[in-house]
Amino acid sequence: MTNVAVIYYSSTGSTHRLAVAAADAAAAEGAEVRLRRVPETAATGRPGSEEHAASVADIPEATPDDLQWADAILLGTPVHFGLAAPQLMQFINTSSALSIQGKLLNKAVSAFASGSAEHGGQVTAILALHNAICHWGSVIVATGSADPVLYEKNNGNPYGASTVAGNRAGFIHPENTGAIAYQTRRTLHVAAALKAAEGVRAAA
Repeated sequence: MTNVAVIYYSSTGSTHRLAVAAADAAAAEGAEVRLRRVPETAATGRPGSEEHAASVADIPEATPDDLQWADAILLGTPVHFGLAAPQLMQFINTSSALSIQGKLLNKAVSAFASGSAEHGGQVTAILALHNAICHWGSVIVATGSADPVLYEKNNGNPYGASTVAGNRAGFIHPENTGAIAYQTRRTLHVAAALKAAEGVRAAA
């Protein structure tokens, strides 16, 4: 059994929908799944943000324990000036104690993003999260370009699934659902391989 934590911040719902699709894909593969949201830290004033916050109030908030528990981690963020959202980065800042103790080593970690415009920073936000993954000593899992779903018109980068939401609160294109499902399966496969290798090493 592979433990999968899907940890995300979402302001108006697009990143949330990608996260739910990732959690569903992990569950379909037989994984144990924790879907966890990073809470809002300040009112954004964005249309739809209050309604979205109310609609996800029953989803548990992310804690460092979710990182330690997981074999595979998927991190989701909206784009904030080409970077990951500060809310998600604040959560990542709470991981220092685990990271320094080596408790995040060799986990399979992947990232996904949503943004308002095409070429609006989705790739740079994902790459910014890769910096944190390197500090954890985890293994970055990129989507690559090896599956047909990644060539669909509304997908199209090798770093992680992303969506162009425009000014449509909670929007993702159906093709993005296929991309995040593929990304999740790939992350699970890498996590399983890492876990198996650790088992062999421990038995040696």
